[in-house]
Amino acid sequence: MTSSIVAGLVHDDARGALHYEGVRYLLIRPETLAGFHVGLEAEVGAQRAGEILYQGGFEGGRRSGQNYRQRFGLDDEQAVAFMCRMGGEIGWGRFRLVELATADSPRLTVEVDGSPFAEAYRGAASRGVCHTTRGVLGGLMAGLLETDVIAEEPACLACGDPYCRFEVRSA
Repeated sequence: MTSSIVAGLVHDDARGALHYEGVRYLLIRPETLAGFHVGLEAEVGAQRAGEILYQGGFEGGRRSGQNYRQRFGLDDEQAVAFMCRMGGEIGWGRFRLVELATADSPRLTVEVDGSPFAEAYRGAASRGVCHTTRGVLGGLMAGLLETDVIAEEPACLACGDPYCRFEVRSA
């Protein structure tokens, strides 16, 4: 199968940049990010490191969700489906949308097989390590719903679980 996202990447040779629909992306090895994650944990502790990585993902997810929703004329459900498909096509693992509710009790549940963040994390983890993915999904929901959210990772491949599970709900 060909990735429509990868096929849609445009390389700007003069700037050394990759763009998809006008949004810049970059290719980076998961081990590079895992090294950053482990180093950050050593400097500021696991909890604070997770918060920092979450915030980075959150901003990207919020912006991407809003951008692609407007650009493609997507409703909330279509935007979430697009972002889940995109995640898989750009190498973040195979995303499965388990639940999406945007009405009375907003929530999103996504399971990810083969998370590169969990696979590249060095050592056994006692809690989820896919903070960037958790942040992207949190930012996506916060941007779509225009509300504060709580995003958690109750299951993680790095902890020995069969997949990573992300749950986002309205704060």
